[in-house]
Amino acid sequence: MSARALDESALELAGFIPFRLNRLAAQVSDHLSGIYRERFGLDIPEWRVMATVGPVRGCTAQYIAGSTRMHKTRVSRAIAHLEERGLMVRATKPDDRREMELRLTKAGRRMYAQLVPLALERERALLACMSEAQLQAFVTGLDCLETALDLRR
Repeated sequence: MSARALDESALELAGFIPFRLNRLAAQVSDHLSGIYRERFGLDIPEWRVMATVGPVRGCTAQYIAGSTRMHKTRVSRAIAHLEERGLMVRATKPDDRREMELRLTKAGRRMYAQLVPLALERERALLACMSEAQLQAFVTGLDCLETALDLRR
């Protein structure tokens, strides 16, 4: 019998789904960050910026902030650091000269190409604890929560 069943008016933080999701997300992020921190010298915001820009070949800082749910200040700092390292450049968008489009440089694309297989392998290893049915149910549950919260992928 769960603690919640014993007293509906009490909140047992360890069983509270939002808390569990947050704790899990933080731990998974830390687990994954070992790949890009140690080997590539990237922090979590820098990794998220590279992972967002890499497949689209150009996007804005506003797009990154919206899709990653990172504060615009963290996005801006990550972009500046990636630029300093020669991994990213800003270019004026041809259709709107007020907006800057972000792109990975040749060095940034090389790093991204090395990072992606390592990240996907780490994801596969992490999810290997679930059966195919469990994994499908988990993904379906995530999809439902993202839809309920109006999150876009």
